[in-house]
Amino acid sequence: MRNRRRATLLPLLFVLIAGALACASSTTNSTGDSASSSTTTVGGTNSPTAHPAFGTCPSSAFPDLSGTSAGANYAAPKVTVVCSDTDVTVTSNNMISYEFVAITPNALAPRNFTWKIPLKPTKAASPTSIENRLGTLGFTVTGIAIYGPTEGPMPEADAYGDPVGNGIVDYCGGHTGPSSEYHLHTIIYTDAACNFQTSQLVGFAIDGFPIYNSVICLDANCTQTTLAKSGYTKTGDSKSYVWKAYSFSGGGGADAGTLDACNGRIEADGTYAYHLTPTQFPYIIGCLAGTATTQTGNAAAEMPPMQGQQGQPRPQGSARPEGPPQGPPPGPPAY
Repeated sequence: MRNRRRATLLPLLFVLIAGALACASSTTNSTGDSASSSTTTVGGTNSPTAHPAFGTCPSSAFPDLSGTSAGANYAAPKVTVVCSDTDVTVTSNNMISYEFVAITPNALAPRNFTWKIPLKPTKAASPTSIENRLGTLGFTVTGIAIYGPTEGPMPEADAYGDPVGNGIVDYCGGHTGPSSEYHLHTIIYTDAACNFQTSQLVGFAIDGFPIYNSVICLDANCTQTTLAKSGYTKTGDSKSYVWKAYSFSGGGGADAGTLDACNGRIEADGTYAYHLTPTQFPYIIGCLAGTATTQTGNAAAEMPPMQGQQGQPRPQGSARPEGPPQGPPPGPPAY
């Protein structure tokens, strides 16, 4: 576990450059993806492909997670995809498929999520800000909640800081929150252990638009590629109030790889998609380009108020629920 804890983001740059040389196909045979209602339980017979064509059921992009878990005594991940003529519904117990490394004082436990998104999303007249928004902005094909590039309001010195820049995410880009829910602030898709290497599609935002890895196909057949780059420039200290530490200056079209303010672009096939910039703010999503669907249950909940690992309120001034513990937390080793 110590080796995993020491895993850094620096080797990612080399891996991304190597990945750009490979062709990430942007087409699939959609013959088997009808508009009629279908249900796929991820595991067993599911065989992921490149990325499903726009408007088709994306179940083929959800990897087989059978035989995986966060470790001994942890529940196995369970993800189900249901498609209708108009919507995609994904249910998950939000359990990770790789070894759990305790970064925060919070435990890891199953949390039931249901996300419902449009099968054919459309861009909104204007994007929706996610600044300091706490809670789910999307989900991965491995059934894990995606949060924005922002931490919570406590402790005050680090309020709304950058969890990635502050080094408080694990080797896949996430950590556990106050209700023992795991979530991702970035996605290190190049680490095989994180189970994002079987498809260019790594997840969806709650507006329905897909989230692809960092490889951009510059033509429909993906004979030319480039790497996605954030259009944000750092202008201040991101330890707290990360959105005040960055300004958007890119996305003007001069560089095909530079993303827009939402961390997305119009793809070679004319559809819109977000792209990962794993080491560059805002990492996954910078704003919502489409109209966010109304979620329910845990998928609609904000990050809970500060509380201890067993759900008890912490006294003022004690360790915060997310972020580096003030001294070694009970149980996991110091880092």
